[in-house]
Amino acid sequence: MRVFVLLFNARTENEGIHTIQLGDRNKVLMFESEDDATRFGVMLEAQDFPEPAVEAIDDEEIKEFCDSVDYDWELVPAGALAIPPEDNVTQTQWQAQGEPESEPDSDVSQNELDSIRRRLEGLL
Repeated sequence: MRVFVLLFNARTENEGIHTIQLGDRNKVLMFESEDDATRFGVMLEAQDFPEPAVEAIDDEEIKEFCDSVDYDWELVPAGALAIPPEDNVTQTQWQAQGEPESEPDSDVSQNELDSIRRRLEGLL
């Protein structure tokens, strides 16, 4: 059976599937309806998530993936109004892998940065 899932950074090296975290478990939602998956994605965007891509995938492939990474899965029937949880994780695994690490120690002080900023603004 074909189902629809939400992917972030689809078709990139940093692709990630949307999951809902329940305690220490992650659950992948598989939507029977593309419209329902799209609606759920719009609700995620309203919660400041990046825009997810709705992808059609065979349900057995998702179940195998979930088994391989020890995730749970849930089939959302067509017409069911799935609503994202109000609380979101602050750091996702796909963000952590895709963002460059910040430099904790900087050789430039805040005063020097402010001075540089003023000089650059003066050029405008």
